[in-house]
Amino acid sequence: MLKRIYFLIIFLILYSMNMDSQVITSEKSTIRIKTKKEVKPTDKVSPVITIMSPDLESADPVVSHEENISIVGKVTDESGIKTLFVNGISTELAKDNVFVSQILLKEGENEISVVAIDQFDNVQENKLKIEYYPEIVFRTLNGKGSYYALLIGIDNYQDPAISDLDNPISDASKFEEVLVSKYTFQKDQVLLLKNPKSEEIIIALDELAHKITPDDNLLIYYAGHGWFDERANIGYWLPSDAKQENKANWFRNSTLCDYLKEINSKHTLLIADACFGGSIFKTRAAFADAPKAINMLYELPSRKAMTSGTLTEVPDRSAFVKYLLERLNDNTEKYLTSEQLFSSFRMAVINNSDVVPQYGEIYNVGDEGGDFVFIRK
Repeated sequence: MLKRIYFLIIFLILYSMNMDSQVITSEKSTIRIKTKKEVKPTDKVSPVITIMSPDLESADPVVSHEENISIVGKVTDESGIKTLFVNGISTELAKDNVFVSQILLKEGENEISVVAIDQFDNVQENKLKIEYYPEIVFRTLNGKGSYYALLIGIDNYQDPAISDLDNPISDASKFEEVLVSKYTFQKDQVLLLKNPKSEEIIIALDELAHKITPDDNLLIYYAGHGWFDERANIGYWLPSDAKQENKANWFRNSTLCDYLKEINSKHTLLIADACFGGSIFKTRAAFADAPKAINMLYELPSRKAMTSGTLTEVPDRSAFVKYLLERLNDNTEKYLTSEQLFSSFRMAVINNSDVVPQYGEIYNVGDEGGDFVFIRK
């Protein structure tokens, strides 16, 4: 019995703690009535932040080519939002608790923080990563410049003293196919010369000199016999009508350099699967790192060359052409500079042949430090 009385007393005390006194006064008496205390609502649930733009599902992290990006989102919470911060800056909410915040990105990876605090100080933070790389805009994409190519392959020689080859025309044809199918070379702007005579090469270069504008790009490719006179430091290409007994129809590298001066292109890239005069190169260094500022390299005029080596004769089955075509075919980058291309296959050629491929600026023909850029379709 005492236990029941004890528990009843405790109950009455606890109950009275949750009651407010309400006094009712009349003419005859005053009545004090205990009423239940008002309990303030509580909220322990954090706000919900939904990012509407950029689309976080399409890529992780998001990649932007614009320096300024808009973060658009919505915040929901039953008790209401007290404060919203985007990257530590207080941001106002519009209708339906939608917010828009402009973010200035730095190049590379950016982490964006969105913090919402509700009326009960519950906090929710969402983080998103955005990678910013400046948009590379080339003149050719705006229709102001074109990509031209002169491809020369020589298998057969009129002089029996000069041995025929089996693969140059096939290699040049494969090169044409990859340029037209995967890069921004139009079929009617690629000229493939098969077994040309010296005169035909000169005529083709003359036509290009009249056709090409300062906005255009030119690639010249040669596969066939070559000869390098070490004593005179002069390199030659051997057209199909070349004769061993005299150099009347041999095509001097110095003649080609004269044409490279005359052809007023934005960029000219020479790729020769034959020997080339050593003095023609301003530099011969191999490049370990690819250029970063591709857009800047495109804006500066260039005259670059890559060759299969310094042998007096080109091997009929060329590791140089094999790996060159493989890299162009396998490339997945939108923009590929000639320096990047050369660096990607140089060691493969050295490890699988007896030649050391060369790359550098062509001496004294107008190179200003830019680079030829292959653009994938």
